[in-house]
Amino acid sequence: MKQFPVAVIIEKKQIDNRWASESWEAIGVLPAFDADPAAAPRQIFADERRQHFLAGYFPLQLFRDEVDNYHLNLLSPEPRVFVLWRLIDDFALPIEATLSYGEAARWLDSGENCDGVPMPPEIADWLGDFVNTHYKPAVRNKIKRNDPLGQKVAR
Repeated sequence: MKQFPVAVIIEKKQIDNRWASESWEAIGVLPAFDADPAAAPRQIFADERRQHFLAGYFPLQLFRDEVDNYHLNLLSPEPRVFVLWRLIDDFALPIEATLSYGEAARWLDSGENCDGVPMPPEIADWLGDFVNTHYKPAVRNKIKRNDPLGQKVAR
């Protein structure tokens, strides 16, 4: 297992909506090798409609059984870091971050708030090294046409 610590940038935006006055969204991640894991979120930007907060210390972890999902992420037009966050005491608090499409899909399927943010180049390089080392393409089996037994033939 390898780790790459990140801090998450969370945006609070004022909206004109009859059911809600604000929206929250993770909008970025930054390498956080020197961050204090116990530090409270802090405001880093504000204007009349938006506020940005730098929150936490989250170790991105890589697992060999997720390498297919990492590979898919790197092949996408814009690789992403996925951030799970929960609204706690009227603040969108990041809980976890991942590089796995599969993990992010499981979070969304369970009803969690999850945003995909652009992957910084340093993380893409680190992930690329891991994928190049551990990814093995699946063996594709070809089914012969007009074979009454439906036997598979390896390519």
